Amino acid sequence: MRFVCRMAAAAAFLVGSGASAQQLAPSPTLDAIKARGHVECGVHLGLPGFSFANDKGEWSGLDVDYCRALAAAILGDATKVKYTPTSVQQRWPILQSGQVDVLSRNTTITFSRNATLGINFQGINFYEGQTFIVKTASGAKTPKDLDGATVCVAAGSTEEKNAADWFRERNLKVTIINFQKNDDAISAYDQGRCDAYTAGIGALAGQRIKFKNPEEHQILTEIISNDPQGPVTRWGDERWQLVVRWVLNGTIAAEALGVTSKNVEEMKAKSPSAEVRRLLGAEGKFGQMMGLSDDWMFNAIKQVGNYGESYERTVGMGSPLKLKRGANELWTKGGLLYSPPFQ
Repeated sequence: MRFVCRMAAAAAFLVGSGASAQQLAPSPTLDAIKARGHVECGVHLGLPGFSFANDKGEWSGLDVDYCRALAAAILGDATKVKYTPTSVQQRWPILQSGQVDVLSRNTTITFSRNATLGINFQGINFYEGQTFIVKTASGAKTPKDLDGATVCVAAGSTEEKNAADWFRERNLKVTIINFQKNDDAISAYDQGRCDAYTAGIGALAGQRIKFKNPEEHQILTEIISNDPQGPVTRWGDERWQLVVRWVLNGTIAAEALGVTSKNVEEMKAKSPSAEVRRLLGAEGKFGQMMGLSDDWMFNAIKQVGNYGESYERTVGMGSPLKLKRGANELWTKGGLLYSPPFQ
């Protein structure tokens, strides 16, 4: 019995030592970011509401806000980001090569990508659903009305395969025309070379406002797939993956806990909630566990806001896209969005 107890104690010590070693493991990516003084973030070539640069080269959008929150958490300054626009085809080699630290653009989480591309998805920041945009004058109301139509799509995208599978499974005939660039596919549709263009409903809302006459185009409300999207990292460097994942979780948790960019200072000083205090660095030393300062999420929320604040100003009712929260609402309000606990 004494021998068993000794063995159990030794095992417990080794487990504890292993956990400590994991906590102290360095992160080449995190070290590089701190050394260079900015986060390298791969974004979309230009999608209003998600990642879009204005005439002054100033980037904004839901995915851009995530990059800013990451910079605030790591460096204490949300402006310390360099944005690299990436196409559908370029995004993987740019991430895999180390040119960017993280990919934050409308990229669908799929099994085959995770299993074969050497990448990991670090959570969901937007629940997308694929549908079609058509000329209002066409009279099409549902995807089935596109039987016999031509559909423009970006080559190599999940939308290309989803559309082909959806119509084939229903014995409907469409001609899918793919383009290497999203902009070329959209332009072809706008010029009348295709009867429809397919993408996620959020992406379509962003593209629609770029048309010369947006009112002449209608986004179908029926979706043909569910396409969760979120930040992407390379395989390896678990500490970096931890940071990327929990900054996203932190913005969602902040909304659920009622922490905003306007009340974050008061909440840190006065909140009786232990989880709020851990989130904002008032107790728990959670930042130190990842190699960050303990005010990591305080800085992110103060400078960028919680998930709900970001959603509303970039793609929600306070934006030109005016997308309802839907599945992107907190789970407590009927949506799918939630964060694991900060404890």
